[in-house]
Amino acid sequence: MLERTKRHPTEETMKGRTVEVRFAGEPAKIRELKLYAKKLGLRDTTETVPLEQVMPEMLANNGGICIRGGRTKEGLTQVELSKLTGIPQRHLSEMENGKRSIGRETAKKLAEALNVDYRVFL
Repeated sequence: MLERTKRHPTEETMKGRTVEVRFAGEPAKIRELKLYAKKLGLRDTTETVPLEQVMPEMLANNGGICIRGGRTKEGLTQVELSKLTGIPQRHLSEMENGKRSIGRETAKKLAEALNVDYRVFL
């Protein structure tokens, strides 16, 4: 049986991808590298903070947070969203609070009502 070999990234496969680079060395050389990178049009992300660090609840209940956010964006209450989707309000509450999982069909109903891609709930 033949085993697939891992291909090395080429210029073609790397198009449109973001790559992070970290440097170690003398502070003066690092500053020089940062200036050069800025001239090339690259941006320094050392001051950014990952979303999970700002909102740790996203790790445990991403789907529920997305339901609540989408509902708020559309100006809907749980009761109104329940009527739009046919999902009981109690279930919506449980999903938002991470007590009930969100299945694919439910995600599709929510996505249609909230005008988002259903995969954000999964």
